Order: sequence, then C-alpha cells, then structure tokens
Amino acid sequence: MSDVAEVAGVSHQTVSRVLNDHPSVRPETRERVLAAISELGYRRNSAARALVTRRSGTIGVVTTGSLLYGPTSTLVGLEEAARDAGYFVSVATISGFDAATMHSALEHFMGQGVEGIVIIAPQVEVMQAVEEFDAPVPVVMISSGDQPEAVRLHTVSVDQFDGARQATRHLLAAGRGDVAHVAGPQDWFDAQDRLAGWRAECAAAGVAAPDPIEADWTAERGYAVGREMVREGAPSAVFAANDQLALGLLRAFWEGGLRLPQDVAVAGFDDVTGSAFFVPPLTTVRQDFAALGRLTIEALTAALEGRSVTRHTLPAQLVVRASSWQPDLAGSAPG
Repeated sequence: MSDVAEVAGVSHQTVSRVLNDHPSVRPETRERVLAAISELGYRRNSAARALVTRRSGTIGVVTTGSLLYGPTSTLVGLEEAARDAGYFVSVATISGFDAATMHSALEHFMGQGVEGIVIIAPQVEVMQAVEEFDAPVPVVMISSGDQPEAVRLHTVSVDQFDGARQATRHLLAAGRGDVAHVAGPQDWFDAQDRLAGWRAECAAAGVAAPDPIEADWTAERGYAVGREMVREGAPSAVFAANDQLALGLLRAFWEGGLRLPQDVAVAGFDDVTGSAFFVPPLTTVRQDFAALGRLTIEALTAALEGRSVTRHTLPAQLVVRASSWQPDLAGSAPG
C-alpha cells in the first residue's frame, strides 16, 4: 500500500479509503490510486488484513459430497449471496454424517478463523452432531428440522410441508381418488416433511392415505417402484418425493403402456433443471435456491451482529405441467 501511495502521490490512508470504497475520496484521486494499483499489480493480503481487523471475512460451509440437486443448488445460491455480502466461502464436503466426521469438519473451520458456519446437510444425524459441538461462532443449518431452543443453531428452509400439501392438493383436485407417495429417505428432514405434508392433505380431503413407498432419492429407485406399480396396478396419481424419483416413474409407466396423465398423474419436488422437458413435462414443486442463499446470509449476518434470529422459512411454489393435467381436458389447472 505504501508503494501504491508513493506512485499515486497520496497518503497511505487515502489508498485504504479507496480500497474500502469510502465516499470521501474525490473521483480524480480514486482514479489515480486505481491506476497505480493496476500498474504495480497490487493485491490485498487477506491474511494480514484478518490479523488487523480480527475478521477473516470467511464463512465455512459443510455440505454432503453427493451431487443431489437440492444441496448442490443451495450451495451455488449461498456462495453467490455470500460474495454479494462481502464474504468468501470455504467448503468442506462430507460423505459420512456421524459425529466424528462432523466435528472434524467444524474443527477445521475453527482453525481457519471463520466468522460463521452454514450446514447444508439436512439429515437427523447431522443436526445431532452439530448440537453436540460447542461452536464459538454462529451456526446456520439449512433444514426444516426442529432443534432445542437452548442450542446456538439457527435454521433456514423452504416450506417442504406446505409444498407437499400443494402437490397432493393439486392431484386430488384433478379428480384423482387415490394419491400414492414415493417417500425419500426418512433420515432426511426434507423427506420427513414431504411425507407429513402428503398425509395431512389426504386427511384434510377425507381421503385414506395408503402406506408410503420407501425409497432413496434416485431415478433408479423410482423406475423400480414404477415397474412394480405397472405389474400390480398403478394408482391414479403418484406424488414423488423428488424429481429424480418422478423421472424413474415416468420411464416405467411409459414402458408399461400407461398414458400420463389420463391413466396416472405424477408430481415431483424440486423443479430440477430440465424437468419441463421430461416426457411428459413434470408437475413439480419449485424451491427458490437463490432466495434461500440470500436468506441464509441474512440470518448469519443478524447472528453475527448479536440480533435475535428465529426460524426463517421460504414458501414453495407448485408448477403444474402435463404429467398431471391436460389443458384440453379442463379449463384451468386444479389446486
């Protein structure tokens, strides 16, 4: 900075003000300093700056090592929101969710001097492990799961329960007498809430909810379930816990000669990239991952400033497409 100040003919403090976008610097002075920075190839030393300010400007993010659409899209939205807020993101991907693995990742971030931690791994085991770790910095978990109020853990989520209710309500309103549910793994809070939402909407409509079909998050499992449904007699509608399961169902129903939505209607969850181009285009529940990232950073910033942070929940949005409804058979999309 001293070299930049000498070349620009200004003080060390003026260079600092330019770097921090201080409004008191005159435009011509700012241009001269920026020209000197470019000429000398000056770069800020973030480590030295952290020693002076005692702030690293870094957020630690723990996420699953899988390529599942939800966690991956959440990470992208979070990283963009963090940069807009002036933070850098350090990511640790984990393949196991046990306490030892989680604690190792959290200790790693403590060693980096992160200002806060975000957890994108909405599993029951993860929340339990985080609760046991006495983190000296705020922790925000992107999850719909509940946690004890005494724990220094804040949660941000999309309303999985209501999203599932919207999808089920739409299928029932389309005249489907029975709506089956292919449920995601129940050690995930999202899967638990989607199952609960389906049950609640069936109960509200006075429709008996059949036993849910256990599954993971994969199209392969959805395909296997769909083939079994074709052999044993498919229900009039299926709500799948995510779009990959729905994709497998669509393939199995097509191979089995079933017409969608005439013979069976299908709805998924997530609105993955390309779901509008499935055959047929998939009715699904959309999550705004960019907004989720912004809300997470807002919650973390509030916690860093000592403000009280409550649960933050974003609404889910039903997107109706041809897998559950045909415009030529009805006037407007039900539900």
